[in-house]
Order: sequence, then structure tokens, then C-alpha cells
Amino acid sequence: MSGQANHHPLLRRRDGHHARVTFEELFFDLVYVFAVTQLSHELLHDLGPVGILQTLILWFAVWLGWQYTCWFTNWFNPEAPPIRGVLFATMALALVMASALDGAFGDRGLVFAGAYAAMQVGRTAFILFSLGRDHPLAANYRRMLGWLLIAACFWIAGGLSESWLRAGFWAVAVLCEYVSPMFGFALPGLGRSSTRDWTIEGGHLAERCQLFVIVALGETLLATGAMLAGAEVWDVPVLSAMLATFMGTLAMWWLYFGTSSKDATDAITHSDDPGRIGAAFHYVHAILIAGIIATAVGNDLVMAHPHDEVKLAYGLILSLGPVLYLAGSAIYKKVVYGAFPVSHVVGAIVLVALIPVLLSADLLVAGWLTSLVMLGTGLWEGRIRRVRSRLDQEIG
Repeated sequence: MSGQANHHPLLRRRDGHHARVTFEELFFDLVYVFAVTQLSHELLHDLGPVGILQTLILWFAVWLGWQYTCWFTNWFNPEAPPIRGVLFATMALALVMASALDGAFGDRGLVFAGAYAAMQVGRTAFILFSLGRDHPLAANYRRMLGWLLIAACFWIAGGLSESWLRAGFWAVAVLCEYVSPMFGFALPGLGRSSTRDWTIEGGHLAERCQLFVIVALGETLLATGAMLAGAEVWDVPVLSAMLATFMGTLAMWWLYFGTSSKDATDAITHSDDPGRIGAAFHYVHAILIAGIIATAVGNDLVMAHPHDEVKLAYGLILSLGPVLYLAGSAIYKKVVYGAFPVSHVVGAIVLVALIPVLLSADLLVAGWLTSLVMLGTGLWEGRIRRVRSRLDQEIG
């Protein structure tokens, strides 16, 4: 970004220090605590193929709304009154969107689509208008607005349609918003953006992703606590189920925050192309956090019915939720360290191999087995990181 861009009153000041996450951004994230809860409940109530597909589409909408806002507050100062106003307006629309999630494929489809499209298009149009035609970021925002308007047409068309047609329109809309940054928002007559022009603050972007992981993990703890509080009798199976789900959540926390999160900032900051690395972080976190949401659904099943037999759908969600998380975490660590962690690959293979065993057990045993695999993966990965850190210190 040029020196001219740095002097715009709405932009964050780049003084070489880590840009802090503001209270405005933390307040904005509260909506997404609710959104993640809504999504996990949606998936819990329909674990069939249709329910999974619909939840996946809705998850990408939730994530993309947050992701584009995250980049917005990385470039622009949330404490500037105009930007704060846009952020709070986006927050209100996100709250409507999140409230409509449980009926998005029912009678609230148009409300969901309208709130989401207004959030994405409105924020981008405001910035483009505020920057002016000649600002270095304006060309990127023109291309971005073009793609968001195309996506908005599909969101609204889906809201006006029903059943599979709605899912089809919305899937195209998701692809427009998720894939277009990979090609620099390329549009005929407008050219394409280069990630080298996306001069971002690496520490801020990494911290925002980390905070969303905390939001998702917090939802799993809230669900476990709510299930425990609502249990009629706190007997051994219920307390054991609570411990199993808690340990699984703890393992996910450790795999992310205990072994790699501190190195993520350096990976972006020291990159020759921080915009490309930052974009990769967002693509990867969509997978990783989807794994947390799916795992939270498995935790709910274990807490609610510890003695029930594991049906096929239950076994798949209990196994594949953590597998999805490990896949996202493995790609994340590939971005940070340049190599896939063997511990994650082995952990995922063990979880898939466990599916036949889970189908012959009850939910409590299945919950403990998957949690123990995740704990084992975390301990293995932690030991590898400690050994490498010690070697680096000795070499240094």
C-alpha cells in the first residue's frame, strides 16, 4: 500500500507495531457466538445428507460475512466514527441473519438472504464511496463490489426460490464470494487485484482468526454446560459424558493455541506476500471451525443420550467432526510451518478407522474414544513442537 493510502483518515495507522483488536471488533464478534450456536442446533436436528448440505451452505455464509468484515477492520480503523457506524450496522444485519438461520431453508429464506446481501454489499459500497476514485485501494474495492453484487443476485434469487433450487442458488453465491479472492476479484474491464497490494497487518489478522476459534470452542463449552445444567440427575454417566466432551474441547484448544498460534503472526508478517498468506488463513479457518461446530454436535449427543446406541449418523458426526478439525489444523500448520504434521494425519486415520468400533458402542464410550484420540494427537504434536523449539534454541 502506498504512502498516499496511509494518510487516508479512515485507514489504520501503520507504525510497525502490532495493531490491537479493538473493543468494537470484540463487540461485533458477540453476534457470531449466537450464529455458531444456531448452526450447531440446525445440524443437530437434521444429521441427514440434506441437513448437512444446508448447514454447510449456511456456515459458509456466516463465515464469509465475518471474514470480509475482518479484512475491512484490518485496513480501516474501527475507532473512526464512520467505520464504527458501518461496523455496528453490519452487526445489526448479522444479528438478523443469524436469527433467520433456523428458518433459512424455510419461510425465512428471503429475510436471511436480504440481510446477508445488504451486509456484504452495503459495507463495501460505503468504503468505495468514502475512498474516492483515485485511492490505491479503490480498484480492489470496485472489483470486490462487483463480485458481491453478482453473489447478491444469487442470494436473493435463492431467497425467492424453494427447496433444491434455493440450495443451488445459494451454493453459487457462496462460490462467488469464497473463490473470487483467489483470482484477485477479476472482472472484465476492471482487471484483477494482486495479493501483494493487500498490505495487511499480520498480527491483527492472525489474532482475529484466533478469537473466532475461541468463539467456536466457547460454544461447545456452553452447550456442554447447558446439557449438564438441564440433566435431571447428575449420575456417573452424565458426569463422565461431561468430562469426555470437555477433554475433547480441551484437546482442540491445545492443538491450535498450544502448538501454533504464536507462530501464525510471524508467518504473515515475514512473508514476501502477506496478503496471500492472510487469505490462506481465512480459507483454512473455514474448514477448521466447521470441524469445531460438527464436534460440538457430537458432544451434544453424548451429553443428552450417553447410553444410547451409536447410529450411523451419530458415529459419522462423532468421528468426522474431529477429522474435519484435524484436516483444517493440518493445512493451517502447513501454511505456518511449511509441512503437514504427521500427528494430525495419523489422528485422522485412527478416527476414521474407529467408525466400525463406534457403531458397536454406546455414545458415552464413543465420546471417550474420539476425545482420547484428539488428546493423544495434541500430546504428540506438543512434544514435537517442544523438541523443535529446543533444537532451534541450541542452533541459535
